[in-house]
Amino acid sequence: MSVAIVIFGAAVRPDGSPSNTLRRRVESAAVFGLRQPDALFVPTGGVGRYGPPEAEVMGRLLEDFGVSSARILLETTGRDTLSSVRAVARLLRARGHAGPVYAATSAYHLPRCVLLLRLIGLQARACPPPAVPAASSIPRRWYWRLREVPAVPFDALVLLGLRVIGKA
Repeated sequence: MSVAIVIFGAAVRPDGSPSNTLRRRVESAAVFGLRQPDALFVPTGGVGRYGPPEAEVMGRLLEDFGVSSARILLETTGRDTLSSVRAVARLLRARGHAGPVYAATSAYHLPRCVLLLRLIGLQARACPPPAVPAASSIPRRWYWRLREVPAVPFDALVLLGLRVIGKA
């Protein structure tokens, strides 16, 4: 049974290069996925503040880390976590994917990603998250963690509502 590794996006710099957060997420996913010979990598993320789409930047990084382009399926429409989850679910279902799905993202973001992937009906698990850099400030880390507090129940309720009306 093949696995899919969904890599959630992060900022792209004005020059089109990946932010450090984006690079760490992709590296963590690549290290995990390259140990699984049949893993499909699904970077997700559209154009943010700066182009190109986050998924395209991640796809190039995956290739730099040694992942074959044949194992990369780009999802370039996601604008946020919820829209990315919905788009990835459509892509994987269209391919007939029935195996486990690993969420690859920063540690603070993993609970929301795994929950939403499960609520949409995928066999979601957490990919080992990237290490937090030692230079990362404590207030900045807490900002990102606290930001998830309202986002988790909000996104979950929206997704459940979409399931009820058949739009998930």
